Amino acid sequence: MSKQSPFLPRKRARRFALQTLYGWLLSENDLRDIEKHALIEHADVDFDRDYFLLLLHEVPRQTHDLDLLMTPYLSRKLEDLGPIELTILRISIYELKERPEIPYKVIINEGLELAKTFASSDSHKFVNGVLDKVARDLRKTEI
Repeated sequence: MSKQSPFLPRKRARRFALQTLYGWLLSENDLRDIEKHALIEHADVDFDRDYFLLLLHEVPRQTHDLDLLMTPYLSRKLEDLGPIELTILRISIYELKERPEIPYKVIINEGLELAKTFASSDSHKFVNGVLDKVARDLRKTEI
């Protein structure tokens, strides 16, 4: 019998938040409707629902500020980013900015794992470069 990692529910919350925010970004449907659908879809899955809801609502609220934090480190225009890359960066930068109890290395690693799973083949390199630079700005005392 294998033990479930205590971090798996949080990892799943990030994954579901990415999928849900990606759908919201593309569809421009009401976030509450998308939230209801996501919660129904994942009703039988063990994930950190509170963290999922936090990401789902706080990332869109802070989109402008999150975009400003990443823009100096982008090698292309913000509007040229793919929606998956953009959403991964926004979630990760939100965590770097607002969740100091999570080590920056964990946040960057989670962003890279999402990029490797959901984005194009070399996106994780791009995501890593941007997150590393933003982390140096936001987590000076930790790096």
